[in-house]
Amino acid sequence: MLNRSMITALIGIGSAQFLKVPMKYLEEGTWDWKRLIGSGDMPSSHSSAVTALTTYVGLKKGVPSIEFGVSSIFGLIVVYDAMGIRRQTGEIAMEVNVLNEQLERFANEHPGIYHKERKKKLEELLGHMPIEVAGGALLGIAIGAISYLTEKN
Repeated sequence: MLNRSMITALIGIGSAQFLKVPMKYLEEGTWDWKRLIGSGDMPSSHSSAVTALTTYVGLKKGVPSIEFGVSSIFGLIVVYDAMGIRRQTGEIAMEVNVLNEQLERFANEHPGIYHKERKKKLEELLGHMPIEVAGGALLGIAIGAISYLTEKN
């Protein structure tokens, strides 16, 4: 059986993933149910999960506890990765996809030049903008606090 802290973090992930669908609808006017399992977009499920966990642990064990320290550092690494490395990887994927399209057009316009077309574009929505991370963090704080407050002692 999962413990309360793990359940809290998983609820953070699930809630953020679920909220991506109506958020995308508000932004673009279309229901994109693929957002339930996709990465990127608002709110960040990464930051929601780690802040839900850290908030719950901080309230349960106290800020001076080792558990809070571990979950805080873990959370900072995850959030940094989501905003930094993963976001930059997504931006590189966008450029590679554009380059691939340009090479395909060039090859079609010049007989004798061969370019093997990619069957699938690279995934571009990998990381998060700071506002998406902040949205996920606020959601996670709320989930962590609710989890703690509704726990039967």
